[in-house]
Amino acid sequence: MADAEPLSRYPPLMPTSGTVYIVDDDEAVRSALRMLMASCGLRAQVFASPKELLEAVQPGWIGCLLLDVRMPGMSGLDLHEQLIARGIELPVILLTGHGDVPMAVRAMKRGAFDFVQKPFNDQILLDRINEALTLDADNRGQRRQLALLRERHERLSAREREVLEHLVQGRLNKVIAAELGISERTVELHRARVMEKMEAASLAQLVESVLEMRRN
Repeated sequence: MADAEPLSRYPPLMPTSGTVYIVDDDEAVRSALRMLMASCGLRAQVFASPKELLEAVQPGWIGCLLLDVRMPGMSGLDLHEQLIARGIELPVILLTGHGDVPMAVRAMKRGAFDFVQKPFNDQILLDRINEALTLDADNRGQRRQLALLRERHERLSAREREVLEHLVQGRLNKVIAAELGISERTVELHRARVMEKMEAASLAQLVESVLEMRRN
């Protein structure tokens, strides 16, 4: 690590949470990174090889991954591909040498969060880690919200879903009534139940909820 300063220089990284999962075949680097994380109040778990991480990784992990690009047997890029195949969605930061930058850029196109060149400045690395932890927290919040929206949508009856579809298309109650062959009053009742079950405070919020589900 370059330009290192006393560990007390680094304040705790807040308000993010989670664990920094570090994979590097160099024991000295693993030790230094673990100490750096500890100096900021961050939890860290270290692995000496991609194989060790793959044997331990769980879908419910919270945090981010810090992967060395060049490791024997399986590179950090190959490990990233394996994690993608397993549906592991943690943000990935790659540690790269100068000659590895083109590979790291390609990895970012495949979904890696960022890369940091060696020798790296500790504060720059910590900033990237904090951003990755914040991103993971945001992503988890979005996934929870999406799951909740889908759960609410499942509560709707077949007729309520028909009415909802017409509402999303911007049709007026009288038009919906004509299309479905029901009274406008019945449409109003279905619409009210849809709003209640979807827990939408307004029609605009209801439409946005449906569009959000479709985008994901």
